[in-house]
Amino acid sequence: MEIDLECPSPNWDERTLPISMVVLHYTDMPDVRDAIDKMCNPDAKVSAHYCVTREGKVVQMVEEEKRAWHAGRSFWRGHNDVNSASIGIELDNPGHTHGYEDFPEVQMQVLIRLLNDIVKRHDIPRANIVGHSDVAPQRKEDPGEKFDWERLAKLRLALPRPEKLELGDPFDNDGAFYLGLERYGYDIADGHAAVKAFQRRFRPERIDGEIDGELRAILFALLLDRDRGIAR
Repeated sequence: MEIDLECPSPNWDERTLPISMVVLHYTDMPDVRDAIDKMCNPDAKVSAHYCVTREGKVVQMVEEEKRAWHAGRSFWRGHNDVNSASIGIELDNPGHTHGYEDFPEVQMQVLIRLLNDIVKRHDIPRANIVGHSDVAPQRKEDPGEKFDWERLAKLRLALPRPEKLELGDPFDNDGAFYLGLERYGYDIADGHAAVKAFQRRFRPERIDGEIDGELRAILFALLLDRDRGIAR
């Protein structure tokens, strides 16, 4: 994958885990130049491996073999140190703070090429291409409900939303659903936040943090696919 610009950030350290994840973010700032400057500022203590601008330019700030500081306090499928296990990609978008916008077509096209390259080189499973809100549901909303996960799923760069939900709902109470979410990979310390993160990822048309029959059926289908070994 061709890199358009390198802006080396000092905000990195050594990995303690092999790369097995990609975490997608939005910059949550009106101007991408300010976002890149922040990630290259040693006082900010944040960074990412890549930033994809709205014009489709790829900016690299941290080499992939290094541990960038993008996920913060986070958890996914047994990993408390998500930064060590992941590659972080920032998408130029003002975010919910500054007037959340759709992700432009050229930005999505370039992201897909970048993701495809990363996934092939590191053999990353689809289930481990996640949003910041998935790994830090109590703190984050990005990349948000406007991000086109289904487009990535059609290219086998993310898991699709289950379509066949006729297998039913085995969760007879909210506690069972929370345990299912935890088994799938989420931190459920704040159950309401974890449900909203799950909705944002797999049912973005309604994000209210409330557990309902459709959500239970979606989670059950995802867990079945995982147990059958067809959700890698």
